[in-house]
Amino acid sequence: MQAINPPSGPAASPPFPPIEPWQSGCLPVGDGHSIHFEQCGNPQGLPMVVLHGGPGSGCSPRMRQLFDPARFRIVLFDQRGCGRSTPRGECAHNTTADLVADIERLRGHLGVERWLVTGGSWGAALAVAYAAAHREACLGAILRGIFLTGPADLEWFFVGAGALFPQVWQALDAATPGDRQLPLTDRLFDAVQGNDAIVAAEAVRRWMQWEATLDSGCPAPLPVFPDADAQAALLAKYRLQAHYLRRHCFLGEPHLLELAARLGGLPVEILHGEKDLVCRVENARRLQHAVPGSRLRIVADAGHSPFAPSMQQALTDSAVRFLPTQG
Repeated sequence: MQAINPPSGPAASPPFPPIEPWQSGCLPVGDGHSIHFEQCGNPQGLPMVVLHGGPGSGCSPRMRQLFDPARFRIVLFDQRGCGRSTPRGECAHNTTADLVADIERLRGHLGVERWLVTGGSWGAALAVAYAAAHREACLGAILRGIFLTGPADLEWFFVGAGALFPQVWQALDAATPGDRQLPLTDRLFDAVQGNDAIVAAEAVRRWMQWEATLDSGCPAPLPVFPDADAQAALLAKYRLQAHYLRRHCFLGEPHLLELAARLGGLPVEILHGEKDLVCRVENARRLQHAVPGSRLRIVADAGHSPFAPSMQQALTDSAVRFLPTQG
């Protein structure tokens, strides 16, 4: 593998150019699961593992561009049941504890002594759980778009935020059959995980539309599945997400904040978009309060996506702080 020589001039600025991995593979992690991983950037750079959100989303090529490839050895992987990991959409033996163990197994497989842990949304919650369990393996953490995994987050996303875009929300509500006395989340998760493929597909489409609406801050069009394989992949993704969300991601807010308190003294950077409608800014403040010595930055002109220019710059600024000082 060929190392990339770090530039001698000023640090590069985002957006960073598209890159290809210099290594990729599948790692068996037990219980019939294998996780797909890749390494990008500089093999001699500062190691970092990037944890995707969802739960269930998997990595995208754009995630390779979030950090300076000349200075970081960037490790990405698809969590159990996600993306290119197999079996796709499998919920058995798929809990947060399993994912934490997988991250540590991947670190050993790649021969990384210590790495910087970063993640957004669900990936930020998973990063907290991992760093609390394996603090000695962590150089620090960069946590973006804070999702605390508890009922308050789900109530906001699936119900409270409905007042912002009532027509889109009403379409989501209408796509969830069942007892109208039950909460929307129960009806939605039952529909997505149920045996009626037509009902599940429509529920997923409306869920995706609602998510895109909050992510963009304006009503989003109803998505169309381009083909049967794309539909199957998206159904698997959202079934896995329902599996986690209806169990509060096997964490819940009080426990997550307890884990966060164990990170005191570890360098922790918290970033949250000022215009984030998916996860509220108050989440970031609660997390900062829980982690002694952590740094919080509320990023202007950014929502929940990591790809807003101001958020990309904030991620770059935070990551640079972990680089060794040049003598």
